[in-house]
Amino acid sequence: MNPVEISPRRRFLLAALSGAGALVLAGCDKLANTAWFQKTLDAGESLTRVGQRLVIPRRAMAQEFSDADLSPQFRSNGTSVPRSAQYQALATGGFAAYRLEVGGLVERPASLSLADLRALPNRTQITRHDCVEGWSAIGKWKGAKLAALLDTVQPKPNARYVVFHCADPMESDGTSPYYESIDFEDAYHPQTILAYELNDKSLPVPNGAPLRLRVERQLGYKHAKYVMRIELVDSFANIAGGKGGYWEDQGYQWYAGI
Repeated sequence: MNPVEISPRRRFLLAALSGAGALVLAGCDKLANTAWFQKTLDAGESLTRVGQRLVIPRRAMAQEFSDADLSPQFRSNGTSVPRSAQYQALATGGFAAYRLEVGGLVERPASLSLADLRALPNRTQITRHDCVEGWSAIGKWKGAKLAALLDTVQPKPNARYVVFHCADPMESDGTSPYYESIDFEDAYHPQTILAYELNDKSLPVPNGAPLRLRVERQLGYKHAKYVMRIELVDSFANIAGGKGGYWEDQGYQWYAGI
């Protein structure tokens, strides 16, 4: 089956399902802190995720654009310069010493340089970034196909999720490094890439240099920047707050499909 773009009818059905899930979010702070409300949120998220995958083909493509559609500027979302000494040392050296560590539930753990990543099968795509804050921008991304990397490290049968550990600490004391995760359905999607270029140039630091995730069918906070390590796991139970991502630990939905 060839990849297809999402039809207007499917977009309408998806919007309706997402809207139903959003109604769950309308409670007050006191209600939001109850176990019952949290279970309801989790059920609403599951409904949205299942609903989207019922109405959208597994390999449906996010809309792609032309060079004429590129935004004049692609603003930085989230951190613009990580406050990590290790990261700043790498940046000072032009990321020549950068290594992407890949491990967890894999048969062949790997440590890859940027040259190694550039040698993997790659993809270039012009897509729209939709931020949960309400802004969007269109950029041209080039990067290694995540599917190709996974084929190299060979996931073990019990691996279910791909977790991205990042260089940017989220607390003022330098703790709580950003992290995100996706399941294998998104990991093997043809538009899911580890981007090292933006608009035909090396990825700028404010946009996630030297490597960021692009998972085009989800909102911007899922597109982890400053990726340092990838870990394959069977659950999130022992990672940070156990919800699969930094913002998810704060109450955001794990599945942020658009």
